[in-house]
Amino acid sequence: MSYLNFDKTLLVNLERSLSKELLLTNRAGTYCASTLVGCNTRKYHGQLIVPVGEHNYVLLSSLDETIIQHGAAFNLGLHEYGENQFSPNGHKYIREFDCITISKTTYRVGGVVLTKEHMLVSFEPRILIRYTLLDSGTATTMRFKPFLAFRDINELTQANNVANPSMEEIANGRSCQLYDSLPRLYMQFNKQVQYVHDPHWYEGIRYRKEKERGFEYKEDQMVPGYFEVQMRKGESIIFSAGVSELRPAGLKQLWEKETERRIAKNDMYSWLKNSASQFYKREGDKCYLLPGYPWYKANARSEFFALCACTMGINRPEYWDVIMNKTAVPEVRAFLDGQRDGLHLEGMDEADALLWFVYAVQEYTKYADIKEVAAQYGELVHDIIGFYRKQQHPRAILHHNGLLWVDGTQIPATWMNAMEDGRPITPRTGYVVEINAYWYNAMCFDTELLRAAGKDHLAELMEYQSELTRDAFVRTFWNGLYLNDYVVDNYQDKEVRPNQIWAVSLPYSPLDKRQQKAVVDICTKELYTPKGLRTLSPKSGNYRPVYIGGQLERDRNFHNGPVWPSTLSAYGKAYLRVYQHSGESFMRRLLVGFEAEMSELCIGTLNELYDGNPPYKGHGGMSYAPSVAAVLSVYNELLALEASANNEQENAQK
Repeated sequence: MSYLNFDKTLLVNLERSLSKELLLTNRAGTYCASTLVGCNTRKYHGQLIVPVGEHNYVLLSSLDETIIQHGAAFNLGLHEYGENQFSPNGHKYIREFDCITISKTTYRVGGVVLTKEHMLVSFEPRILIRYTLLDSGTATTMRFKPFLAFRDINELTQANNVANPSMEEIANGRSCQLYDSLPRLYMQFNKQVQYVHDPHWYEGIRYRKEKERGFEYKEDQMVPGYFEVQMRKGESIIFSAGVSELRPAGLKQLWEKETERRIAKNDMYSWLKNSASQFYKREGDKCYLLPGYPWYKANARSEFFALCACTMGINRPEYWDVIMNKTAVPEVRAFLDGQRDGLHLEGMDEADALLWFVYAVQEYTKYADIKEVAAQYGELVHDIIGFYRKQQHPRAILHHNGLLWVDGTQIPATWMNAMEDGRPITPRTGYVVEINAYWYNAMCFDTELLRAAGKDHLAELMEYQSELTRDAFVRTFWNGLYLNDYVVDNYQDKEVRPNQIWAVSLPYSPLDKRQQKAVVDICTKELYTPKGLRTLSPKSGNYRPVYIGGQLERDRNFHNGPVWPSTLSAYGKAYLRVYQHSGESFMRRLLVGFEAEMSELCIGTLNELYDGNPPYKGHGGMSYAPSVAAVLSVYNELLALEASANNEQENAQK
């Protein structure tokens, strides 16, 4: 039995199983996602979703399988057409779902036992599904009915006369192209099959997640016909769907090759590593770290936040190299040189994006010698500091006191960026606490790199500037008990939010030990939950902990109560900094809580955010890189502390 294994009792109970999703990616933008029982509950679900230009498109929504024996048909598919009205009810035949290496569903229909395994081909827009007839007392026919969407993931399609349901014969299958503007879909098997052309629109397919979010939630899908093939006991057949044709004879070899790429995922850490690698998106010789799935595009802040944990932190230095050196560094350099359009990383002009880049380099020093880091990145880090100091940043102004000032009244200036009627819902403006904590840390790290490079005079000047910033930071944000969230003119925002925790967690903190402890303690007392830190204290009159309702209501709640697991990395580092070894047991218990979360919602990964009150229901992106990176960071921090303690013990014994 694998780490994440689900039996019949759970799977046949749709109240429980429909909330559990599975995500597969090919590390090049293509993905497959659905629920464990195969019923699509989001418009973003599908068997094959491929990037076309700047958008993702659902080509193959689902593939319904039917077992036929003695003229009796048993359909294994599952679709929702009305409120709790499902047809067919294929989930009742499921006996087990397992995903130790490849996701595998086991069905039992009378004396027939069938397994279905599926995976995406690495770096190619293609899904492979293997069916194995483990047991059958008589001749068995399998029928496969493709449900086609051919639409943007953010849209829904309706029955129309424009769609072209014609199918062209290819080796062991058929190809189709519902609309001329989208790629042709090639569906093939590794053995000869019979195809019956019988096009129909299946109308009123319902997506319950979209209904919950207040969006349109019904669509029609085209089923052009079906494939049939005879199977014998012990036989396996492989189905392929992609945007190019292949040799059917090579499908078995392709399956075996892709299987060798997979690793066994038998604990929380291996699943986190697998999840982290799914955010990679290769584009030619470049590669980006996506913020998550299913609707995200490459974003500077999210990429730099999660980059080190999702590459070096899972022992994938080759991806650090291609993402950082071949993609991020050239785009950062282009931005510093004045380029504003044509950058693939969105949000490079955010006030703190470049400071997150500096932090990513700083995290890298855990895995590389400081002199090597200085030689490779020192000049760029120093240029970033100079970019702010020379008042060249379009969204941040450096004041004479050494603090960065941002205008968040019209356009969001921080990661708390929800909007209403064209204005920020949380208008954090002026001196913002985490931006200035990162600014101080960046200057201190620049000093460290300059010294490592032998540039002592420049290092002394930068150290002097950073001390001025440190003094101004404490005078501006410390209110005697904790840190103000932001300060503008004579107004001090005293809402207790998690943003202050970064002033403690960063390698260079502007706070003394007493102040650090006070910040950690108030975050623990008012913001801490088993899923991370709330975005606002429950004591606030603006506290809105539940992320439900229509788009506007959810946007109003977005950063005013719900928990963001991405805050956990800062909280964990800050807590261990203050309480050191005595805080390890507390952090380990926190990780245990996340281990249970790995079997909820999108299995093997973590959501974007959770409700601020129990039972802390998950919402937002089904798999979110900053959430995964945050838990990985805490996990690796604990491993480092354990290794350090072991070394101290060994040295003491010598």
